[in-house]
Amino acid sequence: MSATPQKNRASRRVLAAAAGLATVGALVAAMPAGAQDRQGHGNGHGHGHGHHKGRTVDVQLLSFNDLHGNLEPPAGSAGTVTETQPDGTTKAIPAGGVEYLASSLRTARKGHPYSITAAGGDMVGASPLLSGLFHDEPTIEALNKIDLDVTTVGNHEFDEGATELARLQNGGCHPDEGCYEKGKEFGGADFPYLAANVTNEKSGKPILKPYTVWKKNGVKIGFIGVTLEGTPNIVTANGVKGLKFHDEVETINKYARELNRQGVKSIVALIHEGGAPASTSYNYDCDSSGPGDGISGPITEIAKGITPKVDALVTGHTHQAYVCTIPDPAGNPRMVTSASSFGKLYTDTTLTYDRRTKDIVRTSVKSAGAKNPKSANHIVSRDQPKANDMTALIARWNALAAPIANKPQGYIGADINGRGSTALEKPLGDLIADAQLEGLAPADKGGAVVAFMNPGGIRADLVHKASGAEGDGVVTYGESFTVQPFTNMMNVVDLTGAQLVTALQQQVSGSNEASPKILQISKGLTYTLDMTKSGADRVVTDTIKLNGEAIDPAKTYRVAMNEFLAGGGDGFAALGEGTNKLVGASDLDMFNAYLAAHSTADAPLAPPAADRITVIQ
Repeated sequence: MSATPQKNRASRRVLAAAAGLATVGALVAAMPAGAQDRQGHGNGHGHGHGHHKGRTVDVQLLSFNDLHGNLEPPAGSAGTVTETQPDGTTKAIPAGGVEYLASSLRTARKGHPYSITAAGGDMVGASPLLSGLFHDEPTIEALNKIDLDVTTVGNHEFDEGATELARLQNGGCHPDEGCYEKGKEFGGADFPYLAANVTNEKSGKPILKPYTVWKKNGVKIGFIGVTLEGTPNIVTANGVKGLKFHDEVETINKYARELNRQGVKSIVALIHEGGAPASTSYNYDCDSSGPGDGISGPITEIAKGITPKVDALVTGHTHQAYVCTIPDPAGNPRMVTSASSFGKLYTDTTLTYDRRTKDIVRTSVKSAGAKNPKSANHIVSRDQPKANDMTALIARWNALAAPIANKPQGYIGADINGRGSTALEKPLGDLIADAQLEGLAPADKGGAVVAFMNPGGIRADLVHKASGAEGDGVVTYGESFTVQPFTNMMNVVDLTGAQLVTALQQQVSGSNEASPKILQISKGLTYTLDMTKSGADRVVTDTIKLNGEAIDPAKTYRVAMNEFLAGGGDGFAALGEGTNKLVGASDLDMFNAYLAAHSTADAPLAPPAADRITVIQ
């Protein structure tokens, strides 16, 4: 999902001095654009119609997306999936954690000699401290052990720039912080990262492999990987410097033709862009045809434009769960899947490969007469045995992180929901905005009178229940880092009242009209949001007040926000027009300072009321 990208990780402050990003040239030199063949996992015996010489072979495609370095089970409501029960009620089921994801995938592969595991991007970035502190090396190591075959890049793979992405692919110790374990050099990813629609501005060539071909016993399946074309709008300028992002449909169609010329007729597209199903339940029937049913969002138009040469789409980015059939341009059924986020679900899809045509025999999600669906999402249950190698990996990295991660920062009296909240105004969003305003209100710190926080930058909930030995209600550095992992620098800028109003309107109009991005606001700012209206009219302008006074369009206000918003990120062009900029401390430092100043063990922080925005639905 779109989020505050990071420029300087907390680890750079804790473990080493920050350094500038290197040039993209290093990545291009390291990563040839050609395809790479992948040999399949399994025992080498075909199945499907009896044995490997049968006409068709069933190939299992296991997929997931948007892991974001969540090696340990995500805490609170962000670590649950919604399941619709037979009686129509819904139930929240705890899920996720790589110990369970590894077990789920290994169990699913049993009895499937032709099995491929693929991912839809954002494997790293916006990660909890256990992975983020070490520039996501622990996550790459875990994915190697899980036997991931291929992934596309997502927008978060660019959080630290193209050169750091090349290091995650190729290995080598961090240029500033070195090797984290004595005598051990980071080996990089065993699987290819694909980036077909990301090119070097100067050379015009893809910065990573555009596609890869999986082969086993004569079965060949091509994978093309793209991220959303709008990646530069949701990543800091440094992260995408020297790169160009191209149209998803045109790019996939181009490489599908190239694969066909090589004799590869079975193709899966890995697309880091997604949609929103009509229900948030993972087991919702996305192909039901009632009014308002189905799926909406960018992936629907992308799917309709992708050549029929592509047989299935594995998607991501929106953190939603769906298994849908969207017809291709020839009118034939084609599966489009997404497995929520944070390793809470995986998708199991059967691709029936025809040895004579070398193509996939296409059916809808629920093929006629079949007892089982051709594709379905499955919960990564925490009731199953843990994968021992993942438990050991987590323990090893936790031991390295512990001196930093376990430091108490403050105290809370109950859960303060952020990522797990479905409300437009989130209690944790109010808390973060208040922390930013307080830190930047003094005249010598910027003189801010209001603060804005982008919702995508809130990556978790603050959970009251202890995650370790710290005790209930204690917020550790690891937990606050997990909420705000980007370590963006805070900015204070001059904006006119008119620009402020425009910024609020941009939450629900322009590029944000279809999927609103509601800014979290500091205390003192109030207004009404009428979601029954459309576009900018959803913001009821004559209700906008700061400390009880109407916003004066001609007056100048000092406004605090992170550097991502100050650069106009997430479609907030008006916020990018600020002048007289002052750069403050990082968002994480301000958050921790606020927790320390406003809470004690005897007087913990209560969740904010989240009553600043009046919402009419």
